[in-house]
Amino acid sequence: MLNRKIIKKMQDWKANKDKKALCIFGARQIGKTTAIRSFGKANYKQFVEINFVSDENAKEIFSGALDANTIISNLTAFCRKSLEVGNTLIFFDEIQRCPNARTAIKFLVEDGRFDYIESGSLLGVKYNEVKSYPVGFEELCMMYPMDFEEFLWANGVQESTLELLKDCFNTETPLSESIHNTLLQIFYSYIVVGGMPEVVQKYVTTHDIVKVINLQKNILELYRLDIAQYAEGHEKLKIKDIFDNIPNQLCDKTRRFFINALNKNARLNNYEKSFKWLADAGVALPCYNLTEPKVPLKLNEKHNLFKLYQGDTGLLCAACLDNVQFPLLKGDLEINMGGILENVIAQQLKANGFSLYYYDSPRIGEIDFVIQNGSKINLIEVKSGRDYKTHQSLNKILTIKDWAIEKSYVLCKSNISVDDNITYLPWYLIYLLKPFELPLEFKYEVDLTGI
Repeated sequence: MLNRKIIKKMQDWKANKDKKALCIFGARQIGKTTAIRSFGKANYKQFVEINFVSDENAKEIFSGALDANTIISNLTAFCRKSLEVGNTLIFFDEIQRCPNARTAIKFLVEDGRFDYIESGSLLGVKYNEVKSYPVGFEELCMMYPMDFEEFLWANGVQESTLELLKDCFNTETPLSESIHNTLLQIFYSYIVVGGMPEVVQKYVTTHDIVKVINLQKNILELYRLDIAQYAEGHEKLKIKDIFDNIPNQLCDKTRRFFINALNKNARLNNYEKSFKWLADAGVALPCYNLTEPKVPLKLNEKHNLFKLYQGDTGLLCAACLDNVQFPLLKGDLEINMGGILENVIAQQLKANGFSLYYYDSPRIGEIDFVIQNGSKINLIEVKSGRDYKTHQSLNKILTIKDWAIEKSYVLCKSNISVDDNITYLPWYLIYLLKPFELPLEFKYEVDLTGI
């Protein structure tokens, strides 16, 4: 089985004595069910899985009173076995299909006899169907396709090599050319294969790119079927148009998503719900322009100007019609591949926990990604060609002292180097750029002796 970071998340959750229910959301086909099932069977004496899609009758568990005793009685009757208190994990899969189960989580967590993990996508969720959200009783966790580090694990890269990468990243020390060139080759394959677990497994087992592409096309078709099944009424066509237009719009020089490319009379306010549907489902990753790159970025967001990235780089490649996989595998990332390269960086930043923003103004030009790391701002430029040291927009923005930029990165094919306070990193090392994390404990007490 492929090693996933979500397993460590679940282990930390289990170790917490005051745990809530763990609610794992994410796009279809990213491996949520497989990971939870593996964790449950390995860490609990009893593991119970309830799937609200494959077994419509499971909804009857929550059709009456929602107190803990009634629900647990219904659960044991449904499973036809008694459950061991303190050593049982109950897994509610596709929980979005049973709103009452989501409401009941509060009472089950308060009861405390068993541990609970919920999983599902946000496809077709009608928020008003949930009578009462279990606020304070759920720990929400968004899961994404496999990131580049997980892809390295799947390809058998040794732990000693991963530690070396961390050391070189932290000290800004170049890697040996042999390691650097090998990692570039793995990165090229990641761009093409992406992070859908079934696709990654097919690649590491067969290394057959044709089989990889066919599997990706099947997943794309499944996503289109999901749109037809779950989207409401007239929104179906809008959502499908947006989804199918992502590759074309990323090929444009600006990468910006233009609504009038869908329909010359289209207006953003008529499509806003459709964009939210795709983003909530984890299928698309919006990246918003900023009025200025200052903390907090959320307050400087321009909601009407954005780029829209595909949720998985491999699916993006499969959605392109000109067989981009083969030049990509050879390392040809020049010009027309710039959008695909930006997509893989956006996917990794999102998996790392960053919100996605960019900056573009007539006076400065464009910065591909602006990220907030704690109270600091980092800038990221993504370069596909050999002219990676030419970055006029980055040079201009660094002269504006009021914006207090902490760190600037240029992601490129080159090895690690630093020049004029700009750090040049190979594309593949972006997985090591992590958000600031609060300490486990931070006590603050006011001294009242003066009053």
